[in-house]
Amino acid sequence: MNGWDFSKLQVISEGVEWEFYEEVRKNSKNTDVLLDIGTGGGEGLLSIASSLLLTVGVDLSKSMVETAKENLEKSEITNVKFLQMNSDDLQFPAGFFDVISCRHAPFSAVEVAKVLKRGGIFLSQQVSEADKLNIKQVFGRGQAFHEPDGNLKATYIQDLKEAGFSKVQSYDYNAKNYFQRPEDLVFLLQHTPIIPNFGNRIEDGMILEEFIRSNRTIKGICTNEKRFLIIAEK
Repeated sequence: MNGWDFSKLQVISEGVEWEFYEEVRKNSKNTDVLLDIGTGGGEGLLSIASSLLLTVGVDLSKSMVETAKENLEKSEITNVKFLQMNSDDLQFPAGFFDVISCRHAPFSAVEVAKVLKRGGIFLSQQVSEADKLNIKQVFGRGQAFHEPDGNLKATYIQDLKEAGFSKVQSYDYNAKNYFQRPEDLVFLLQHTPIIPNFGNRIEDGMILEEFIRSNRTIKGICTNEKRFLIIAEK
């Protein structure tokens, strides 16, 4: 995404039904070669690299790849490579990977099918249209705010089937997020596309203050986290 460290956010989640890279690990063998599309700073990939033979992370952002390489150097892990690459043009031999993962990043089903082995597994977690819905409603704008919930999932499933995937399964969760401090919520909005150009409008600060007042609970400032997971076999 942006190279920002979201791990320092103080947020309590209830109802999260899976951890994406743990799902990737469970669907992989220690003899597998894995590609991670939209790898960002590489933290997720590095967390499971020891369970695989070889892993490659690609991201369109040059700065993200630089961050990932810095994280790799600190980790001293030896079976990971990070490359700057467009997911619409994957520069690898056909059928090179046993497993491909993609978390919160766009992908081309055709390109994924091209570089995945027959019988290989593709896993993708994406943000649903109804994610952070109460925030988008109070601002009157937001990422996919006017899109029907489920459109993106349906589109990706159709694309994967047309690209030759024989078995495509999907899962959803709609969890609660409780942000512990206003600054945690501000950081999230500043460094994600949830509210486009957050802070550029004079009224944004006042709208956020009203949102915090209206949604503050004993557990924290409440919003939702809606995700879907696709697991497809070629």
